[in-house]
Amino acid sequence: MTLQLRPYQTDAVSALFDYWREEPGNPLIDLATGTGKSMVMATVIKELVEGWPDMRIMVVTHVAELIEQNFLELVGIWPFAPAGIYSAGLNRRDAHAQILFCGIQTVWNKIEQIGHVDVVLVDECHLIPVKSNTMYGKFFDALRTVNQDLKTVGLTATPFRLDSGRLDEGDDRMFDRVVYTYGIADGVRDGFLTPLSSKHTAIELSTKGVGKLGGDFKQSALQAAVDKLEVTRSAVDEIVSKGADRRSWLCFCSGVEHAEHVRDEIRSRGISCEMITGETPKDERRRIIEDFKNYRIRALTNNSVLTTGFNHKGVDLLAFLRPTLSASLYLQMAGRGTRVLYAPGMPLTTADERRAAIAAGPKPSCLVLDFAGLVDEHGPVDMVQPKEPGSGEGEAPVKICPQDGFDKHGKPGCGEKLHASVRLCTCCGFEFDIDDSPKISRHAADAPIMTTAEPESRNVTGRTFRFHEGKGDKPPSVKVVYMCGYTAINEWVCPQHKGFARTKADRYWIAHGGQRPFPSSAMDWLQRQGELAPTAEIHVRPNGRYWDVVAHTVGAHQPENDNYDPPANDNRKDWEWEIEDSVPF
Repeated sequence: MTLQLRPYQTDAVSALFDYWREEPGNPLIDLATGTGKSMVMATVIKELVEGWPDMRIMVVTHVAELIEQNFLELVGIWPFAPAGIYSAGLNRRDAHAQILFCGIQTVWNKIEQIGHVDVVLVDECHLIPVKSNTMYGKFFDALRTVNQDLKTVGLTATPFRLDSGRLDEGDDRMFDRVVYTYGIADGVRDGFLTPLSSKHTAIELSTKGVGKLGGDFKQSALQAAVDKLEVTRSAVDEIVSKGADRRSWLCFCSGVEHAEHVRDEIRSRGISCEMITGETPKDERRRIIEDFKNYRIRALTNNSVLTTGFNHKGVDLLAFLRPTLSASLYLQMAGRGTRVLYAPGMPLTTADERRAAIAAGPKPSCLVLDFAGLVDEHGPVDMVQPKEPGSGEGEAPVKICPQDGFDKHGKPGCGEKLHASVRLCTCCGFEFDIDDSPKISRHAADAPIMTTAEPESRNVTGRTFRFHEGKGDKPPSVKVVYMCGYTAINEWVCPQHKGFARTKADRYWIAHGGQRPFPSSAMDWLQRQGELAPTAEIHVRPNGRYWDVVAHTVGAHQPENDNYDPPANDNRKDWEWEIEDSVPF
């Protein structure tokens, strides 16, 4: 069967084999969620076995859906592959297959039964803990006892560990270096991923006063700060309003109770909605996901179960209702909305054609409603960088398997440090009862989800001009602060500058109805600002974590000295202007 690889997938496979021709190490492939890691793995496996017919290969991950997905991808391009599955969750134990797709929870202590392995490919490898006494650690130790020349290949969309920085750095690193990277911005540019768009929310989940443990929020404190009914209703009101033209909503919630409350609020508005948690029976979970993928259910709430291994191309609204300090978890959640739905019949040969087919299709973008303030915390999804170990506000987001506690099955914990989203301890099997609902307060959340997003409009509810002293030999300028609901967006105009900056200020002045001659200084601008009509609307474009104002819509001019409440600007005293020194020029 001819492989229909995308160009970057071909490049990723080539980069892997080029690396092995140079050095016999352990490479890492970094591919954004939705760009087809399963196809890359299947191609690598097929080429390895065809080139070395006796080679034994394992593919290891932690989620049953991913095990099955990776297996089906291989048999899809190679129907008679000598492949099997070893996973208790899938009721398969094909221990002697040449190519073995495994669940780490099932195989970590079965190496004596499985035998010699040449290459292990680890999907979602950022979840491998640092310690050697975990399931993964014991698994690799046992494999190397059988074969000292074992090679490991990591695949992930987030090539950094939770508590020790990048996966290819440090003395305890498992992978030697990243051999290929293809990120979200690359996929959107090439027309292989759907762009994400973000709209500011009127409320934001607040973790103020909630302590941290192991770099993430304390579960007990978050449980005490469980979602408030009034504010959960307000959040759902926003989801319903902003998602009116969206077909498939996926909500990431902060606990089992929170997911249930959000589900019930959505249902109360006449919208079909289901919930999936770690307690959802396997058959019911499959039924719910199948209904969701076939649009029989419009909304789906979940708690810590649909961040990896979940694939529904139709998701066109993401509601982040779960604060986390984990950059990788943030990217995994965002990646649930980037898969594409092209318009039928349109050409897909070039990047321009693919982007046009996305724009004309049923899902031109995926709307992100960031109630959890994750963009503010981690930055746009195409700019996220891992924090250095020990930097920032403490350790990276992890949780601790409790040494002094028991799970609901009576199993004691072991103290292992784990990924914040893990439900089963990879060291001792302790099962977490995750319920991390945070406080919610009425604060605006507004930061661009992607630096490549298109300009969007914002209604202006207030505008203030402020004097800024110039830095160095730069003349003073005027900082314009627009209030768009709860969000402040800044722009600078420079009547004392020369060249384009001065021309831009003059154009702003005349467009807003100001009289000639133009203001000759920042103070002149402030003293004459009563001449200007209000700004009704601004158009903004993302610039890193912030917004650039690229256009304005001018409102109706208010008369000077109108003697009505509130008074026009010229009724202010001459020196009421705020003086600040943070001019960027």
